[in-house]
Amino acid sequence: MEYSPVSPQAEPAERAAEAALRPSTLSEFEGQPRVREQLGLVLAAARHRGAVPDHVLLSGPPGLGKTTLAMIIAAEMGVPLHITSGPAIQHAGDLAAILSGLVTGEVLFLDEIHRMSRPAEEMLYLAMEDFRVDVVVGKGPGATAIPIDIPPFTLVGATTRAGLLPGPLRDRFGFTAQLDFYETEDLAQIAQRSADKLGFSLDDESAQVIASRSRGTPRIANRLLRRVRDYAQVNNGGEVTATLARAALELYEVDELGLDRLDRGVLESICLKFGGGPVGLSTLAISVGEETETVEEVAEPFLVRKGFIMRTPRGRVATAAGWAHLGLTPPQGAGDDLFS
Repeated sequence: MEYSPVSPQAEPAERAAEAALRPSTLSEFEGQPRVREQLGLVLAAARHRGAVPDHVLLSGPPGLGKTTLAMIIAAEMGVPLHITSGPAIQHAGDLAAILSGLVTGEVLFLDEIHRMSRPAEEMLYLAMEDFRVDVVVGKGPGATAIPIDIPPFTLVGATTRAGLLPGPLRDRFGFTAQLDFYETEDLAQIAQRSADKLGFSLDDESAQVIASRSRGTPRIANRLLRRVRDYAQVNNGGEVTATLARAALELYEVDELGLDRLDRGVLESICLKFGGGPVGLSTLAISVGEETETVEEVAEPFLVRKGFIMRTPRGRVATAAGWAHLGLTPPQGAGDDLFS
């Protein structure tokens, strides 16, 4: 799959640039006011008691700030942060090694927690509740479980698919936060704050241009901001204007609503090649020259969220809004009997 400037996934090469733009305190964290207020209360109460905060579960689509919030939790509590991920923990012993190395009060960030192996998951139950792990020594009838006490710690779990977490694991988190897509105004503020950190000024209109095309996702806003900065440095001496921002994003094929080449290709294929649908996923993927997983996981969620396409039992169909976005009129009878 080719690189998309509006993909919510972080490219490996942009990790360092992304880290430099992260807010370091809750007061700097724009957007998510409900989560910010609730989490602030949890941390303030723990500091007041001199206790370790409850375990925290952060769920939501990629790019909304789950890793950033984990870093903020550690910073607000003044303790180190240890970072790992579910796919990296394949055996219970891997988790035991990590947990036994923690110091009282430290924060363990476990990204993609839903992808952890089942044996490690079962060990985590005991560690979260009783701050103890049982290490099995030997095999067969002679195996012995040796209990090892671990210091009280705060687990911050992050997941993009909360429904895949088993109930016993979800129940052990004292605070659960669902991160939602950001409002355009919040993304504009994020873009301006990031521009300050990058060393250039961004006026309100230019920030709105970037924010409106960022698909409700701070990661995308920061990525588009960097592309606009590059364009300005080459074409306008580094000065960013709203007109220049629009020209830069048109160069990268990101339209006024945040659709990129793949999004428009999927929508145009449904409308122009298949008369508005319904069309099956595999057929649709072939028509745009992409893998089915790419269409289903990258393009479809945003098009459905914008109301441009629908999933039906018979396949994908374009809505009236989808036709209108392409400047087209749906044919007579389009949409009839879609759910039969």
